[in-house]
Amino acid sequence: MATYEEIYGKRVKDFDSDPTLESSYEGQVWYDKSSGVLKSVVAFEAWASSSSVITARYGTSGAGTQTAGLMFAGNSSSTGDTQITNTEEYNGSGWATGGALPTGTRSGAGFGTQTAALLAGGYDGSNTAEAYTYNGTSWTGIPALNTARRSLDNMGAGTTTAAIVAGGYVEPAYSNVSEEYNGSSWSEGNNLNTTRGNATAAGIQTAAFVAGGQTPPETAATENYDGTSWTNSGNLNVARRLAGGGGSQTNGILFGGYAPPGNQNVVENYDGTSWTANPATLAQARHGGASGSQPGAASSTFYASGYSPASPVLTTNTEEFSKSINTITPAAWASGGNLNTARRAGAGFGTQTAGAVAGGNTSAPGYGGSANSEEYDGTSFTEGNNINTARSNTWGYGPQTAGNVIAGGTPGGVNNYETYDGTDYSNGPTLNQARFGLGGCGTQTAGLAFGGYYDPGYTGGADLSEEYNGSSWAEGNNLNTARYDVAGFGIQTAAVAVGGANAPAALTNVEHYDGTSWTNATALSATQRNMGACGTQTAGLIFAGNLGPPPEAKTGLTQGYDGTAWSTRPSMATSRIQVSPANAGSSTSTFAAGGNITNPVTNATEEFTGETETATASTLTTS
Repeated sequence: MATYEEIYGKRVKDFDSDPTLESSYEGQVWYDKSSGVLKSVVAFEAWASSSSVITARYGTSGAGTQTAGLMFAGNSSSTGDTQITNTEEYNGSGWATGGALPTGTRSGAGFGTQTAALLAGGYDGSNTAEAYTYNGTSWTGIPALNTARRSLDNMGAGTTTAAIVAGGYVEPAYSNVSEEYNGSSWSEGNNLNTTRGNATAAGIQTAAFVAGGQTPPETAATENYDGTSWTNSGNLNVARRLAGGGGSQTNGILFGGYAPPGNQNVVENYDGTSWTANPATLAQARHGGASGSQPGAASSTFYASGYSPASPVLTTNTEEFSKSINTITPAAWASGGNLNTARRAGAGFGTQTAGAVAGGNTSAPGYGGSANSEEYDGTSFTEGNNINTARSNTWGYGPQTAGNVIAGGTPGGVNNYETYDGTDYSNGPTLNQARFGLGGCGTQTAGLAFGGYYDPGYTGGADLSEEYNGSSWAEGNNLNTARYDVAGFGIQTAAVAVGGANAPAALTNVEHYDGTSWTNATALSATQRNMGACGTQTAGLIFAGNLGPPPEAKTGLTQGYDGTAWSTRPSMATSRIQVSPANAGSSTSTFAAGGNITNPVTNATEEFTGETETATASTLTTS
């Protein structure tokens, strides 16, 4: 591959800080040593898919940035009007549940940051003037607007102490009313020139813009605010309403929205005077979603959920917009090589490119076990030597050449433990308690087994935890919550036990193990069991399984864990339970093999790869 210097005739220089505007030039590329970031005066613009939101909606509000975003309120019904309290937080990789609003509402003006957001007005069965601020954990009521109204959506700008909200719908007509907030109270400002609702606003209280919306019909009109009055500016190229957007008065962005005859994927940029069409269009046309509104949105933002022409019309999709010299490849599941023997509830260990699957149930009904074992090289599975004890509902951990298969069912619980050296399985010391549906993690000299069923009657889960030191299994301190169908990842001294069930209830419970005792940690947002899992205590991943209270649904839901909080990742292509995971894989690289889709068992494999960002030039020379 050619170097950047060979392609462009210039070398990439190191700077302690960004060059001044006067010394920079079109096409300049440099490495900022203070931030460790490769930068350029010219960048490529593109949208990329990201993780799904938890609750699909439209008429929702957004705030924050691409790496610290917020979505709140909205209508969760495509056929009625169901105002919701749900708040979701975005970390640049996925969505997590935030603090709920005191009152379900939609179509309010939302803006600010993830830890300092403001929601004003909206509709909660009737037009409302209520307003709230969010501190990153919970919502607090603040003084109400002077004029109750809805259809505000993205029609707010500024901060929680210096805000501007303008327009909206006031029965029985649209409004041009403008109000300012100083952190204590709302005061009337000068009115918009164009009466409208469902427009897009961004900027700060003393330098904001409002564009588009509905008068009706849809309008292309843009106005700038200087802290005192609104001034007409250049029109949008495409008149529309309910678009996403953000940025500043002199560097804004607007995308999506609705204009007859349908939803839009068009993106436009604003320089404070005129709008320019951006060739980087949304992959999914939609309106009424949430977007990151902060200054800088013209280079980095997101658009989440909303109303789409596709089925289902309420989409869970998130797209990220980036302006960068780097190529960003979003995280995704992709088809991998099929197992030679279809199965569910087998032990999975190793990594995405050097893994193994052993045992499992090769038929959907019943709980019989198999001895079949296969190795994976990242492309295809190859038959290997069998495990010594046929079983299913077992768990595996460790690398491909030092794998571990613990307990399981035949269908009654067994306490057998086997190790794998890359060729053969050897019987090791047995566990103290026979069980199946358990979780585990670790290595051949420092293993951990926890939870499971004690008997085939499924009368309840086990809280028993056992440690392995390379020679024998010893009982450790018990889990705080007994469970079966539990997932596990990490190492013996930093392990995680996730979800599961304890008849008759499915669980959201998560626990950490420090090598001595179990401690309750942040719970899942919904019950989940029979999942795959991998990673470490501070960078974990769970996927697939049974989701929600009975009647549980099979899911492809994927969630990442940072040791404190859970957030969504792109879902698997096919929902399933009892997959065999590459348990020694990472939160950015693993596989899920086999499982149960809708009966019978499957041999399909999916591979997960996390988001990557690479410089466009494959080799860069610095000086």
